[in-house]
Amino acid sequence: MTVRRTLPARHRSLIGAWCFVDHYGPDPVAETGGMSVAPHPHIGLQTVSWLFTGEIEHRDSTGVHAMVRPGEFNLMTGGRGISHSEVSTPQTDALHGVQMWVALPAGAKDVAPGFEHHVPTPLDGEGWQARVFVGSLLGDTSPVTTHTPLLGAELLLDDDAALVLDLDPTFEHGILLDAGSLGVGEEEVAPGELLYLGTGHQRVTLRAGRAARIVVIGGPPFGEEILMWWNFVGRTHEEVVAAREEWQAQLHRDGVLVTDSTEVVPGRFGVVDGQHLPPIPAPAMPGVRLRPRS
Repeated sequence: MTVRRTLPARHRSLIGAWCFVDHYGPDPVAETGGMSVAPHPHIGLQTVSWLFTGEIEHRDSTGVHAMVRPGEFNLMTGGRGISHSEVSTPQTDALHGVQMWVALPAGAKDVAPGFEHHVPTPLDGEGWQARVFVGSLLGDTSPVTTHTPLLGAELLLDDDAALVLDLDPTFEHGILLDAGSLGVGEEEVAPGELLYLGTGHQRVTLRAGRAARIVVIGGPPFGEEILMWWNFVGRTHEEVVAAREEWQAQLHRDGVLVTDSTEVVPGRFGVVDGQHLPPIPAPAMPGVRLRPRS
């Protein structure tokens, strides 16, 4: 699949608590094979799936079996430990969307794993439509529970349309342009780019040349250092090493790596019921200590 990793980047690790934004597609499934991500673990974060086109089947070790569809918000909390799989459905012709992570603050990093689903009501205005999937924007507020203040929304602008957004000045924001052409104040944003706006912005005007699809994220500066490695967000090198070792221990029976996820040994990360794909072993740790991001 075609994936553009827009966050983290060399000079920007977080936008609020958002610590990871993968922007993918559109990709024809007949050529790429689609998405087939076997069971794998997470700690210390929440995952956000937001699709533009396609459909993905989600299964996790809390017993949740859900479909990810365009315009529907899915938030999975890893907390102290969860495992899940993501597989595009046979009827999917093209996959296109964003996969994002939210770092959990220190006081919530070990919460119980869980899953929330929300279908935001579309908001319509002159030349634009919006769906607010987390936080508050344009007079709408999502009911989804988060552990730090957050904002997440999809905006659709018609050709030559303009939209004024009133922003929380204590937030920093990221504006990702999926397609079309976009001006943000004095800045021009190209498709696939993520524009960073620091705190202090109370209002911003978005102007589309060609019809634009935009994802807006935001939150107050996170204020904590985190370690990111593979699928884990931790606070210390030792915490990440321990999580890796526990996942690896679950994948072996009598010293042999299992080839069917239903054979995974129950443990910290649980077992993904109904998924037979071979679980994904963790890569080797690097030969140096992990460095924090801030």
